[in-house]
Amino acid sequence: MAFIKINKQNFYHNLNQIALKTGSVEKIAIVLKDNAYGHGLELMGRLASEFGIKHAVVRKTFEAELIKSLFETVLILGDSIVKDDVYSFTINTLADITKAEQDAKVELKVDTGMHRNGIALDELEEALHLIKEQNLNLVGIMTHYRSADELSSELFWQQKQFEMVKQRVKEAGFENVRFHSHNSAAILRMKHFDEDLVRVGIGAYGYNELAEPFDELVLRPVMSLHAKKVSSRVLKSGERMGYGGDFMANKEMLVSTYDLGYGDGWCRDNTQNPYVTSEGLALLGRVSMDFIALESDKEEICVMHDAKVVAEHFKTISYEVTTALSPDIPKVSV
Repeated sequence: MAFIKINKQNFYHNLNQIALKTGSVEKIAIVLKDNAYGHGLELMGRLASEFGIKHAVVRKTFEAELIKSLFETVLILGDSIVKDDVYSFTINTLADITKAEQDAKVELKVDTGMHRNGIALDELEEALHLIKEQNLNLVGIMTHYRSADELSSELFWQQKQFEMVKQRVKEAGFENVRFHSHNSAAILRMKHFDEDLVRVGIGAYGYNELAEPFDELVLRPVMSLHAKKVSSRVLKSGERMGYGGDFMANKEMLVSTYDLGYGDGWCRDNTQNPYVTSEGLALLGRVSMDFIALESDKEEICVMHDAKVVAEHFKTISYEVTTALSPDIPKVSV
């Protein structure tokens, strides 16, 4: 079966680069949602914990359960809010507050301009009042930037909004609250960091998505994707292969199928402009559900070692390439 190699050294290099930005490993919260962006939730959680990361972020409680023992805190972005010693839960709406279990740890998300999730700025006082009324334990205030990776001033506008939020929370009498707004793009872009936590996702996995004019911080891809040979055959000149016979040999050639396909989350691709693997081998014909074909007789090939290169070919982003891969693909740490 196809498999994924996780490069531990590259992962630790990336975390170290981010720690140099934050000033402390203890200010990093590793984002492990969606199977750690396709890298493997439990594996990446264990590696992050071994590095010294004490905080994690996931999407749902079932994810948190798998890595709970590894971290001091786990922020759950979207699920029923219950009392737990380790978990804190994101509040996105006023209704979330009224539905929460008393004494639960919560982190209030404030919409400072992305207009996706979080309470509106003019709802802040009401939200803080309800949190007190419902006897919830407010441990965090957060927001999310919509354009941190783009060459614009919108990041600074949202930061200004969040500074006002911080002040209003403090004036309301809340103490021991952690403030966090930075994602990967923001922490890679900023020269100074003065918050309590940074939520690091794609940056930790090796991808700097900032526009070219920004100072480049070298990150190293953590994931590489490999496939194993299933069968080989000789195609004569003029013979066609695969669905629709889209590929026709222009010479006698040795071709092999490998155990990776769109059933594993690999894109079906365009046969007129085929993807070329990390080893310089163009995919031949259509991608099948479980197979790709290459002019090769190697027992094992590296299909991808940099998701950003793949993303450029498929006109998407590295996030989509890695998260699309099936969680059933075996992973090995090297």
